[in-house]
Amino acid sequence: MTYAFAQVGYIVATVLFILALHWMNTPDSARKGVQAGVAGMAIAVLVTWAQPEVINHAWIVIAIVLGFGVGIPLANVPLTAVPQRTALSHAFGGLAAGLVGTAKFYLWYGEGAGNLTTFRMVAITLEIILGYLTFTGSLLAAGKLQEIKWIPQRPVTYPGQNLINGLLFATAVGLGIALALHPTAPWATTAFPVVIALSLAFGVLLIIPIGGADMPTVIAILNSYAGLSAVAMGFVLDNKLLITAGALDGSSGLILAIIMCKAMNRSFTNVLFGAFGQVQQANKGGEQKQYKGETAEGAAQVMEQASLVVIVPGYGMAVAQAQHKVRELYDQLKKKGITVKFAIHPVAGRMPGHMNVLLAEADIPYTDLVEMDEINPDMPQCDVCLVVGANDVVNPAARTDKSSPIYGMPIIDADKARTIFAIKRSKNPGFAGIDNELYFSDKTWMLFGDAKGVVGELVKQFAGESGMH
Repeated sequence: MTYAFAQVGYIVATVLFILALHWMNTPDSARKGVQAGVAGMAIAVLVTWAQPEVINHAWIVIAIVLGFGVGIPLANVPLTAVPQRTALSHAFGGLAAGLVGTAKFYLWYGEGAGNLTTFRMVAITLEIILGYLTFTGSLLAAGKLQEIKWIPQRPVTYPGQNLINGLLFATAVGLGIALALHPTAPWATTAFPVVIALSLAFGVLLIIPIGGADMPTVIAILNSYAGLSAVAMGFVLDNKLLITAGALDGSSGLILAIIMCKAMNRSFTNVLFGAFGQVQQANKGGEQKQYKGETAEGAAQVMEQASLVVIVPGYGMAVAQAQHKVRELYDQLKKKGITVKFAIHPVAGRMPGHMNVLLAEADIPYTDLVEMDEINPDMPQCDVCLVVGANDVVNPAARTDKSSPIYGMPIIDADKARTIFAIKRSKNPGFAGIDNELYFSDKTWMLFGDAKGVVGELVKQFAGESGMH
């Protein structure tokens, strides 16, 4: 009866996980999707806890308390830190899988040959390799995104890097195969920690050569690895829910990574081994290009005459937490009968949907958020394009400069608007490490400063208040 009850509970949890993914496809049902996911996880934990073979209840209580202690602060991070918070979640998931696999290996090894079968050893090997490389890789990715000083933000490359990484991974897999073929050999307890060490090292070396521009895609790939390690853990523990939940996690991470690679016109191999994001050399011929500056007052006067204003949000808006000021500007423009649309690039910010979430937080109607492919045909009719902290996703070099690292990446056609105003904190390049050709265009005027402050000044101009102070 207990077994049947558990299986029903697991089926209900699985259905809730699937519904959670489905409902989170659209903003209207996203909250319901989150609630379904939480309910599914709660049911899964309670059903597992109720199993008669679970006898150390105190340890489970301690684990739950520690989980809440870590999870609650992580839930309150600003939206700009969501990607690194996501990476930390993957790190914890990978570590959990690795530790379970490690514990099961030594438990079954100690109990004798009958328990540590070849099938179980294959599952454990997959679990620890994927789990531990996800752990260290995700920690490093989170550190890069958080811009921790002692972690290099730009790619770190050296001669023969891919060959060394390949040999390291091949050695770990080779030892894993040897363990699977001879799981109870006397040398197994020595080889097993070596596989763990190689997996931990490979996770670090895999992420070091990847720049900040590719971190969102890498996090999605690591999400897929974490899901696959959970699948392997499900086979180790003979838990069907872990297998299905891990498969959902792994496949969704893979699909997300594919979407992001397509949005950047990049391949997996190019993301993982291309060292994208290295600082490019100075302008060819040593020519120093010049920006044209503008004041908030001048920009407001031009925008006031527009029929269509397209706003392109980017990471600069997220850092400045300017979404509420952008909403105020949106309201002022709408009051004057001006049509306002938001052009959303699939990889604007640090994660897909980053800009959508920020703008939804400011209660901007979702109907005015237009995806890149839909807004681009309208850009030649756009009177004013206001770029708020976006960089590489509006760089025309992606279309024209074959030597550019972003060449071929689909972009928002901001350069086709009649007038462009670009809000930027500094003259530093974006994540790709290259200058943005849009900013030197004859049609572009720069508004340097914090996005929240600059947009606030534009709002004041439209509200009839004093100009810049």
